[in-house]
Amino acid sequence: MSGYATRKLNVRIGSRKWKIRALSDTQQYADPYGEAKRAGICSASWSLFGQLWPASKALARAVKRIDVEGRRIIELGCGLGLPSLVLRSRGADVTASDRHPLSAPFLDYNAALNKVASPSYLDLSWDPADLDPNIGQFDVIIGSDILYEPNHAEMLAALVNRLASANAKVLITCPGRGYRNRFSRLLQSSGFDFTETNVPFTKDEAPPFRGRLLCYKRAI
Repeated sequence: MSGYATRKLNVRIGSRKWKIRALSDTQQYADPYGEAKRAGICSASWSLFGQLWPASKALARAVKRIDVEGRRIIELGCGLGLPSLVLRSRGADVTASDRHPLSAPFLDYNAALNKVASPSYLDLSWDPADLDPNIGQFDVIIGSDILYEPNHAEMLAALVNRLASANAKVLITCPGRGYRNRFSRLLQSSGFDFTETNVPFTKDEAPPFRGRLLCYKRAI
């Protein structure tokens, strides 16, 4: 017994329909060995990794168009991993990362479900002090709705600066959270150029769009 219930969802990204295994709802919880607790994941937020959020679908649509040739890519807080799977289907060198103990098995399951080679995976803390010194740097850093806590702006700005290569690009989809402004200022102060684009997060959404595609490019 897994201790939680799942469902399969269909989502279209471009011309391809993806099948994604997700948790049945946000009430699911199972941490029999205390792995989530040790990773700092409380029972109230345990199930959030296992939902297919609109920001993740928007990010998957965005990365469908980016240049992947010769680029090392990492997704922060990948959850079910749809953007990483879309990139992997394009032959990208992509690493999915999360702290949730079930993120890796769900990612592998969804890769197999869609007949895509499973991306590399890292159990990655957002505290730069905890990083493996051998992790290296990345040319593209992506994430969906990862600026949802007051301390995430500083923590993620420091992490991005540690992971970003000299000409790195950062793409984040955000449902309009206020913490994005502080994060943007921090990256700009570290030498990143910044653009923000309003994007639809749902199929039938009409403008003005609340969702944002945040794009940061290291100025050379």
